[in-house]
Amino acid sequence: MFDKLEDILQRYEEIMEQINDPNVVNDQNNYRKIMKEQSDLAPIVEAYKAYKEAKQTVEDSLMILDEESDDELRELAKEEMNEAKNQIAKLEEELKILLLPKDENDDKNVVVEIRGGAGGDEAALFAAELYRMYCMYAESMRWKTELVDINENGIGGFKEVVFMVNGQGAYSKLKYESGVHRVQRVPVTESGGRIHTSTATVAVMPEAEEVDVEIDMNDCRFDVFRASGNGGQCVNTTDSAVRLTHIPTGIVISCQDEKSQLKNKDKALKVLRARLYELELQKKQDEESAARKSQIGTGDRSEKIRTYNFPQGRVTDHRIKYTSHRLEQILNGDIAEIIDSCIAADQAAKLAQVNEE
Repeated sequence: MFDKLEDILQRYEEIMEQINDPNVVNDQNNYRKIMKEQSDLAPIVEAYKAYKEAKQTVEDSLMILDEESDDELRELAKEEMNEAKNQIAKLEEELKILLLPKDENDDKNVVVEIRGGAGGDEAALFAAELYRMYCMYAESMRWKTELVDINENGIGGFKEVVFMVNGQGAYSKLKYESGVHRVQRVPVTESGGRIHTSTATVAVMPEAEEVDVEIDMNDCRFDVFRASGNGGQCVNTTDSAVRLTHIPTGIVISCQDEKSQLKNKDKALKVLRARLYELELQKKQDEESAARKSQIGTGDRSEKIRTYNFPQGRVTDHRIKYTSHRLEQILNGDIAEIIDSCIAADQAAKLAQVNEE
């Protein structure tokens, strides 16, 4: 591990020299690439330098204890040594986590699809609440959300909603939300006061660039139609909505949020790239079964990941045995604690796997 850390430190110092080189600065593509690498390595280098300083403190303290006879100085050296040893233990664990292979998609924007599952209108109402929850969480993270397509059920619920979340590290956080979300409550459509269980499915996909997925436009069919639902006159009276069909896979994507047909076409292509990219990722994960075992539910849409129980005001994440009685706050977008717990559990599983190897 420490040989690798020394190599990283050396590479970081090389990068810092390159950043000040006018030839590098003038090449914008190369400069962006170097700055991205510098940003990725900085937390590791910072922790490693702190580790080395703590190790030096221990050595200096031992020297004082060997050579110094003054009781006050010896006591001070002991305190500093104990603090440094505690810091070394913490930093070693931190460095192990920092050195874990990073998901290449973590920094990407995401495409999110939420669909009402079992439960009819109640499932659609729950899907709408999940959409609101993610929009509020994105706002708290200062990310931008863009609606792509929505299929309403007439009473405020969403049979399906597709939207994009644009922001640094969006996928690194939201990827843990993929799966089946279950709600237990008395639906507004229930006259007998019985508790029902309904579900909604969430799929979170990293936005794919053109270099990630190459689409042959001959494989795509575009149909235009008049947008429906809420919107201004221009939206509802012109053929601005777009339906994209990818012939080889049968994937169909509708986009009607923008007034411009061109903008809707562009959004539909982004969603198609994300879906095709997800298919490739899933194929890769299936082939790497050992790697998939270490994941905390980051892609299986059939996995029941969380239950929202209204009578008890409880939210339970079944993957990590997490329970909170802050249901109202969570549905208002305060999901950071759940996501952080998923990240910690995922890192712990990956560390355990590395230790086994």
